[in-house]
Amino acid sequence: MALTSKQLEICEAATTDYSDLKALFFNCTLKKSPRQSHTQGLMDIAIAIMKTQNVTVENIRAVDHHVAFGVYGDMTEHGWDRDDWPKLYEKVKAADILVLGTSIWLGEKTSVCTQLIERLYGMSGELNYAGQYAYYGKVGGCVVTGNEDGIKHCSMSVLYALQHLGCVIPPQADCGWIGEAGPGPSYLDEGSGGPENDFTQRNTTFMTWNLLHMARMLKDAGGIPVHGNQRSKWDAGCRFDHPNPEHR
Repeated sequence: MALTSKQLEICEAATTDYSDLKALFFNCTLKKSPRQSHTQGLMDIAIAIMKTQNVTVENIRAVDHHVAFGVYGDMTEHGWDRDDWPKLYEKVKAADILVLGTSIWLGEKTSVCTQLIERLYGMSGELNYAGQYAYYGKVGGCVVTGNEDGIKHCSMSVLYALQHLGCVIPPQADCGWIGEAGPGPSYLDEGSGGPENDFTQRNTTFMTWNLLHMARMLKDAGGIPVHGNQRSKWDAGCRFDHPNPEHR
């Protein structure tokens, strides 16, 4: 996806090194590849910006995989013949930045996006190396497209879920495009005005850089400070205010 001259200027002026960061984008469109996804079109702007900064980016279209319904780590242990989620979750674990993209249907995020959040939720009880919940230290954002109202509603739902799981949500961590409300052209359709819309391009650019900045800050700080939020310590009965952190 081609960036605008203004976006390229911002990218070229960056002085911070982001090359050790990993970003994972999940496109929760209802369309299987290779069908055109308007959500992908807007996500590609954020992906292109990150790639100019040498961020390792992976982009997954969820419906191209056999993700089972449920809230357990591996649903083949609960009656399903196949579940690709355990392999996808390994990519989530490796990511510093997690972005969910969704289209709008009846004012809501897609069923695919809901399913993906449910599977993320199913793993939220796991712990990271510091004994915190698994998503601590990751940064979350979302991209929304459609031709009906609902960008802010969908963003509220997605971003709330990500922060509840443990992700950090930076300022203005969402972007979207709907054009004129009601039946009409979608983002990538000829004459939609989406790719040329300054408001949309600005918000997408701001979201992407805020994700990068927050991920950089967290990585440099070694993640979220551990005091008072370690599940492993809580289960062990530790007093966080005691001089001996192993006090029982």
